[in-house]
Amino acid sequence: MTLINEHSTAVGTLLSQLPKVDLHVHLDGSVKPDTLLQLAKEQGNPLMFTSDAEWLSNMQVSEDCQSLKEYLSKFSFVLPYLQTATAIERIAFEVVEQAAKQRVKYIEVRFAPQLHRQKGLSIYEVIEFVLKGLRRGEQAFGTTARAIIICMRNHPYEMNKDVVQEAGRFHNKGVVAVDLAGDEASFPAELFLQLFADARQLGLPVTIHAGEAAGAENVKVAVTGLGALRIGHGVRMLEDPSVVALVKERQIPLEMCPLSNMQTKAVTGWAAYPLRQYLEQGIVVTVNTDNMTVSDTTLQKEYERLITNCGLTIDDIGTIIMNGFKAAFLEEREKARLIVQVEAELRELGLQV
Repeated sequence: MTLINEHSTAVGTLLSQLPKVDLHVHLDGSVKPDTLLQLAKEQGNPLMFTSDAEWLSNMQVSEDCQSLKEYLSKFSFVLPYLQTATAIERIAFEVVEQAAKQRVKYIEVRFAPQLHRQKGLSIYEVIEFVLKGLRRGEQAFGTTARAIIICMRNHPYEMNKDVVQEAGRFHNKGVVAVDLAGDEASFPAELFLQLFADARQLGLPVTIHAGEAAGAENVKVAVTGLGALRIGHGVRMLEDPSVVALVKERQIPLEMCPLSNMQTKAVTGWAAYPLRQYLEQGIVVTVNTDNMTVSDTTLQKEYERLITNCGLTIDDIGTIIMNGFKAAFLEEREKARLIVQVEAELRELGLQV
C-alpha cells in the first residue's frame, strides 16, 4: 500500500510539473465561484445561500451527474451575471490565472458573444472585453491566451452570421478560430454549411463540437462540409469506422474532454471511453478541461483519470500534450517557438517525445 501511495504521489508531482495546453475551455463554464458571489453583489443582486455547498451545487456537477440537461443548467445559473464589460473582462483574466496555476503555457478560451448581450453590449464589445481580459492575464501570468468565437446551433443564421463577421474583424488580433456549439442532436452540422462557408471566406479557421451528443455523421459533415480543422469531443466516431478513417487520414485533431464526457453521459463509462483506442489507431488526440468550474476539473485531474481508468502512461500524456501544441490555432511563428520550448521541458522531466 505504501509503495502504491508513493508511486501515486510521484506521478501526481510529475503531472503537476508538466507544461500543458488547453484548447477547449469555455469562458462561462470556468467562472471562479468566489468571483460569481462578488459579481452578484456588485450588480445589486446578491446570491443568498445557507452554505457553500448549496451555492457550489449551482455551479458545479459531481461525477455522478445524471444528464446533459443537469450539466447545462449550471450555465443558466451563471450567465445573468456575465453581461457587463467589467464582468467578462474579469472572468477572462481569471481563466488565464487559473490556467497558469496548472502550468498551462497556451490556452484557447471559447465563448458565444450573443449570450453576453442581455444588458446591451454589442457583439464587438463582448469580443473586445474578453480579449482585453485575456491580454491582461497573458501579461500578468505568462500564459499565451487566444480566443475562439462560438456560434450557437439554436440561433438563426443572421445572428450567427453577425458573430462570424465580428470574429473576422478580430482575426489575428486575439481571435484564432470560430466554433459551433449547443444542441447537437436537434441541430445537425448540415444546417450550417453556408455559415461556415462565410467563416472560411474570411480566413477564419474552424473547429466544431461534433460526435458528442449526436453520432459520427455530424463529425463527417463537420469535416467535409463545414471545413473543420479540429473536432470538439468526437467520442461517438466509433459508431462509423469510415468516419474514424476520415479523421485519421486527414489528421484532424480531437479536442477531447474526458471528465466532462463522463458527466454529460456522452459515453456510458470509462470502459467505453475511446481515447486510448484513438491514440493506438494514430488519431491526433488532445486533452482539455472543457469547463473548469462546472466539471470541477484541472488538466492534472484529467491526466490522472486517464492514467487510472484508461491505462495511459506518462509518455502517452507527453504525446497528448505535444499533440495539443501542434494542433493550436496560434500564429505559426509563436507556435513553433512554444513547441521547441515544451519539447525541451518534457525531455528534461524524463518523457519520451
